[in-house]
Amino acid sequence: MRVRVLLWAGLAAFVIDQLSKYLVVHMLRVADRPGGIDVLPPLLTFRYGENRGINFGLFQGNSEAARWFLIAISLAISIGVFVWLWRTAASRRMLVFGGLLIGGALGNVVDRVLYGYVLDFLNMSCCGINNPFVFNLADVFIFVGALGLVLFEGKKPS
Repeated sequence: MRVRVLLWAGLAAFVIDQLSKYLVVHMLRVADRPGGIDVLPPLLTFRYGENRGINFGLFQGNSEAARWFLIAISLAISIGVFVWLWRTAASRRMLVFGGLLIGGALGNVVDRVLYGYVLDFLNMSCCGINNPFVFNLADVFIFVGALGLVLFEGKKPS
């Protein structure tokens, strides 16, 4: 039963990420729109990005070795989180956060395998600050999942 919560959360994050990328990148063809697509300007804009590094374009690498290294790291972290949560008395909340992290990580792994890079399309700016970075929902799931695991680790299981 406990593992099912982890798997369902991971599957939901993975499917939402991949579906959002397909809709925005392939159906709306955001790459063909140089200025992007204003959704809630300037707060939310769809802008095309190819991320060969990690979050926010850090550690960009164009080599095949860097691509496969990042795939291996993502898979190792996903397996490590899964095994950790499976072996402990993790709360339902921890299992959901772990699933979000794993699903997001696997969503980006699929991009790296299929395209050689991660598809990014979300850009958020506010208050006169023009944010040049783009990200995707997998990045959001990874961040929220990791934050939740840190905040709720060691709390009484629910």
